[in-house]
Amino acid sequence: MDNVVTLIVLLLVVLFAVTVVVRTIRIVPQATAVIVERLGRYSRTLDAGLHFLVPFIDKVRANVDLREQVVSFPPQPVITSDNLVVSIDTVIYYQPTDPKSATYEIANYIQGIEQLTVTTLRNVIGSLDLEQTLTSRDQINGQLRGVLDEATGRWGIRVNRVELKAIDPPASVQDSMEKQMRAERDRRAAILNAEGSKQSQILTAEGEKQSSILRAEGAAQAAILRSQGEAKAITTVFDAIHRGDPDPKLLAYQYLQTLPQIAKGDANKVWIVPSELNDALKGFGSMFAAHGGPAAEAPRRRDAQDGGDGHDTGLPDVVLEDPAEALKRAREEAAGAARDAEGATRLTKED
Repeated sequence: MDNVVTLIVLLLVVLFAVTVVVRTIRIVPQATAVIVERLGRYSRTLDAGLHFLVPFIDKVRANVDLREQVVSFPPQPVITSDNLVVSIDTVIYYQPTDPKSATYEIANYIQGIEQLTVTTLRNVIGSLDLEQTLTSRDQINGQLRGVLDEATGRWGIRVNRVELKAIDPPASVQDSMEKQMRAERDRRAAILNAEGSKQSQILTAEGEKQSSILRAEGAAQAAILRSQGEAKAITTVFDAIHRGDPDPKLLAYQYLQTLPQIAKGDANKVWIVPSELNDALKGFGSMFAAHGGPAAEAPRRRDAQDGGDGHDTGLPDVVLEDPAEALKRAREEAAGAARDAEGATRLTKED
């Protein structure tokens, strides 16, 4: 029995000793502050490290986290200056700077910051309309931070940042805003399309202008080259005729041969033989008879082709047709063409 009592007492002594050691030794983590009270009054603030307390006299009142904290408050209904109710979510970034003040100056600094944020937000938003509220977030954040930092300074809290997470206007206002933005986008799209069409038409007109100028320049160059070629061809033919030295009989003969070709046209209603042709044919016939006909004319033509000195001039030998026969044939063909034209005209009138 005595052994049992002794064991119990020994256990109690060991338990008391462990309790004393636990309450005496205090290890404080980094970025944490411990508020210690002695006999119910503030004694000291323990920083990070190993500390010793007086058992049953010193008591730990609170552990304060010195790191920057982030707290998000639920949406709060706020009325703007144009009597519209908007719902605003806020996010507060704060950091305890004085653990003693954060413990003794306010019971719950988180709740205090929330209520102060709501009241300050209502005061700030109440002086702004909806459009200013949606477009002045930086201004609202700055005003909130200034008010909160001033009020929480005596609590040992520093407000670093205040952010408006969301500003939600009423559903009807949102629908109107969406319609307005849609109309604005449609207007901008129409303006851009009109400007694009305008630029396209301008570029098309410029291209047509340049194309017309180039075509005109090309036509002018072609006409110049064509006229130069025709002039050169005429000069060459003229030089060839002069080098061949043709006589009036050859020219009259060529004229007679051309007359049937003129008479072959369907549009030729009347065929006129110039009076000068008779004189030319008379002279041609007299010259032809004086030199003994074709047989006598051939040696002189060959002499003319040889240039009179026995050299060939390059002109082909010409065999002349009897002028009387040529004239007779030309007149017959002209009369036939006139009859065909009269018959065609008669048929047209009858139809």
